[in-house]
Amino acid sequence: MQTFFTNHAHRMSQGSIHEGLPQGKEELICGLNTYVVGNRTNPRGIIVIYSDRRVAVYLPGFFQGDPVPLSLADHLIPVDESKQSIICKYTGLLASAPSFLMWQTRHRQGPTNKTCMDFLRALRRENSKSQKIGMVRFCWGGKYAIRAGLESNMIEVDGAKVPLVDAVVALHPSHLALPADVETLVVPVSYGWGVEDTFVKFEQMAMVQGIHAGIKQAGRHVPEMAHQEYKPGRHGFAVRGNPDDPLERACLEDSVAQVLTWFGRWL
Repeated sequence: MQTFFTNHAHRMSQGSIHEGLPQGKEELICGLNTYVVGNRTNPRGIIVIYSDRRVAVYLPGFFQGDPVPLSLADHLIPVDESKQSIICKYTGLLASAPSFLMWQTRHRQGPTNKTCMDFLRALRRENSKSQKIGMVRFCWGGKYAIRAGLESNMIEVDGAKVPLVDAVVALHPSHLALPADVETLVVPVSYGWGVEDTFVKFEQMAMVQGIHAGIKQAGRHVPEMAHQEYKPGRHGFAVRGNPDDPLERACLEDSVAQVLTWFGRWL
């Protein structure tokens, strides 16, 4: 799930096709077609996926021109769940299943991880050591944003080992492999968990916290970790919530604040 945010909560809250015109442009960056917006002259930092005028913002095409059809998301995670009948939901999912399964075979974990990390390695090497890089991802991408902060993905730049990114935000991150995806992190990570998320179980928050508590008890360092709960927090609360529902709108707005606050602190 990838979403470009323009003017914070209003335009992002629709979670599908946004109002207005694009503010940036597409460029080939580090081997991937990338939507670029923001401050390119003297950016405070680089954020992979979020919009802020103080930074350069990159939305790389990690799907390499082969995204999941929006129609599937509309059936699986409708913006307004109350308007979708059970029959409509499951007939739509059934019709989409063959193409989605084929898509999954084209975007398995191994190749996907390589595409993401290769982009970040090139991005890190192309920028000065003083240039900060933050990464925020949702759902499918949350796993890879977190993995970007692992010790095993550090690279050598000018004779020193450095992480691929300086800070991460992962909102409703799916398909986490625990403990492997979180036990050797070297950068601060902020997580967002939905209490009523049926795709990413809320209990995973406690599992991640327990892993890090055990690491600390063993005398090893753990970078700062922050966990934020969202209620109702159904899956996609950060990008596909219903702005006409006060509780879901609060999730949309609070998740924007979570990202900007975290990057404001670490970048």
